[in-house]
Amino acid sequence: MNNRTHQVCVSGGGPAGLMLGYLLARQGVDVVVLEKHADFLRDFRGDTIHPATLEIFHELGLAEGLLALPHQKTERISLTLSGETIPIADFTHLPVRHPFVAMMPQWDLLDFLADEARKFPNFHLLMSTQARGLIETGGRVTGLVAEGPGGRIEIHAGLVVAADGRGSQLRDVSGLALEDIGAPVDVFWMRLERKPDETNESLGRITEDGFLVLINRGDYWQCALPLPKGDADNIRAQGLPAFRDRIRRIAPFLGSAPDALTDWDQVKLLTVQVNHMPKWWRPGFLCIGDAAHAMSPVGGVGINLAVQDAVAAARILGAHLNAGQVPDDALAKIQKRRDWPARMVQRAQVAAHRFVLVPAITAKGPLKVPFGLRFFQWFPLLRRLPARAIGLGLRPEHWTLAD
Repeated sequence: MNNRTHQVCVSGGGPAGLMLGYLLARQGVDVVVLEKHADFLRDFRGDTIHPATLEIFHELGLAEGLLALPHQKTERISLTLSGETIPIADFTHLPVRHPFVAMMPQWDLLDFLADEARKFPNFHLLMSTQARGLIETGGRVTGLVAEGPGGRIEIHAGLVVAADGRGSQLRDVSGLALEDIGAPVDVFWMRLERKPDETNESLGRITEDGFLVLINRGDYWQCALPLPKGDADNIRAQGLPAFRDRIRRIAPFLGSAPDALTDWDQVKLLTVQVNHMPKWWRPGFLCIGDAAHAMSPVGGVGINLAVQDAVAAARILGAHLNAGQVPDDALAKIQKRRDWPARMVQRAQVAAHRFVLVPAITAKGPLKVPFGLRFFQWFPLLRRLPARAIGLGLRPEHWTLAD
C-alpha cells in the first residue's frame, strides 16, 4: 500500500476539482487531485462556459489561452413555440470582457486547466485513481483511502474536498445529510448534424410533440429532449423510427439529420437530480459543486456554479492553508457564501420544471405563446435580465490579477 501526504486532497477532476487544485497550487499550497478515469473524454457533459466563468479566466490571465481552443459563441438565446420565434436572452450587453457563452467540449476545458496547474510543482494529478473512503482521527477527517493503478493508496491531508459530482462517494460516507428536492424530468442527449447555412444561435423549440434544445457546436447540434421522469423505457419501446419522426416534427429544419440515429447507444439518458446538502462540511472535510448541490440542466449553469464554489473556496482557504491549519469557521464561511446562490438557482430551476418544461412535454394539443413572453419581443431591453441571470448569476466570484 502506498502512502502520500499533502496539504489538500481533492477528489474529482471535474471543473470544480481542477479549478480548486489550480488556484490552491497558485497560492503555494501542496495539493493533489484524484480523477477516477484515465482521461477526460466523456461526451454530453456540461459544455457551456458562461460569461461569469470566462471573466474569472480573464482575471487569472488565462482567458486568451482558453479561447484559443475550438469553441462556438452563443450571444443570444431564442425560443420557437409552435413555429413562432421569441428572443429570450441577449448576452452582448453584459459588463464583462467576454459577453457570450462559450460552447466548448468539457474535456478541452479540463485538459487546459490540468496543463496550467501542472506548471506548479506543488500540484499533483493522479488519474485512474478513485477515492473509496475517509480517514478520521479524533472526529476529524485527516485523509482518504483511494484505489489507483498500483492498488490501495492512503493520502493524508489537512483538508479533503469532495468535488466528485452528484454521485459523490465521499459525501455518502461522510455522515453528512443530503436533501432531495426532486425533478420531474429526465433528458435524452444526442448529436445531430448542423448545416453551415443554419442559424448560429442556440435555441429551444416547443411543439405539441415536445421540447427540443439545440446547442450550436459548429458542425453539429448538441440536442436535449426533456421527457417525464421514468418515461425513457416507454419511448425506447416505441422504436427509433418513431423517435426520429418526433425529432423531425419538432425541428423540421433538421431535414434528414435525425436519420443518423441508428442505435439507442447514440441517445444518452441523463437522469436529472436536484438536491442540496444542509451542511457542506465537517472538520477537515468540504463538499463543493454537484457533490454539495446537484443542479438541473436548465440554464446550463451547473459547471459555472461549481467553478465559482472552487474560486470562493480557494480564496478563503489559501491563507489558512499557508498558515498550516483549516479552522472550521473557514469551511462554514465557504458554505455561507455559496449556499444562497445555489439554492436560489435551484428554486428557479424547479419553477422552470413546473411552469415550462412539464407543460411543454405533456401538452396534448397546439401550444400558444404565453402573453408574458411577448414582452421580450416588444421590449428588447428586457432580454438583458435573463442574460444576466444565466450569464452572471446571483453572486459571481472574482479573482484579482494581483494575487
